[in-house]
Amino acid sequence: MPAKQMPIGSGFGAASTTDEVIAGINLSEKTAIVTGGYSGLGLETVRSFCSAGATVIIPTRDYNRAADVVKGLHKVEIERMDLLDPASIDSFAKKFLDSGQPLNILVNSAGIMALPQLTLDKRGYEYHFATNHLGHFHLTLRLLPALRKANNARVVSVSARAHQLSRVFFDDLNFEHREYRPMLGYAQSKTANILFAAGLDAHEQTNGVRAFSLHPGSIVSTNLGRNFTPEQLRAFGVIDEHGNPIIDPENDCKNEKQGAATQVWCATSPQLDGMGGLYCQDVDVAPLAQPDEEMKLSDIDSTRLTGVMPYAVDMDEANRLWEMSEHLVFGR
Repeated sequence: MPAKQMPIGSGFGAASTTDEVIAGINLSEKTAIVTGGYSGLGLETVRSFCSAGATVIIPTRDYNRAADVVKGLHKVEIERMDLLDPASIDSFAKKFLDSGQPLNILVNSAGIMALPQLTLDKRGYEYHFATNHLGHFHLTLRLLPALRKANNARVVSVSARAHQLSRVFFDDLNFEHREYRPMLGYAQSKTANILFAAGLDAHEQTNGVRAFSLHPGSIVSTNLGRNFTPEQLRAFGVIDEHGNPIIDPENDCKNEKQGAATQVWCATSPQLDGMGGLYCQDVDVAPLAQPDEEMKLSDIDSTRLTGVMPYAVDMDEANRLWEMSEHLVFGR
């Protein structure tokens, strides 16, 4: 595990917003791609990049919805892509590479959470893992020539504190030999997001590409938690007895500007120059979590532990995930 996985004293905090972290940053000559960029934290990230002058491309399955949402935003382009469709990922990436543009920022923000039943994609891969990890792995590797061309690119993987519920089970990715629980499927994919960032940074830093992962916080307004009942959301402590979102950033409950601040910071901040492979939260590098070896985390407890699990930044695990993902996605 990297000894550098410790806070750097960024001067920001849990309540910091995208407006604060983007202040003074000029992206006028930069191009960014943001998956999930037409809703929730992805949309707030797009707005923030646009405010700093970037050209932003949003790949999406729902072209019309995305186009309607981003009306009025300057220098935003919409392209068709489905993270569960390898051919559409290849087509999107080819079109971008054919343009000859360098890619300065890639934010892998799209995701699904807590599907109530075990679901497999057309290839037979568990849906959380296929969408949240394999789709983004595929997209990122296809875009590597453009990222390298930027000669100072950043790739940001939006993970979650829920990674604390599960490491990656390499011998049982699809829950064939263990009980499926909605948060376990999500958690495994979020650990994969962290390991991928660590692996990508190790593979590509000599090519001018650095990678980060992060926990944004608990943001009810994004609708990511739509598969939870109101009773479960109250148990998580993210809505009150009237069903209203609780905004308490020091206890991880944030609005969208606060939630997206960490990914915008990871993508743009000069404070992170020369660094990479790190997991961040509350607009700073996160510490390593210190779980009790006897601790058995429940779905709710996972939101109470600070930092990143050691297994999620273990380079042996990162390398194993990289090799497995190459095989699953590209047949290598």
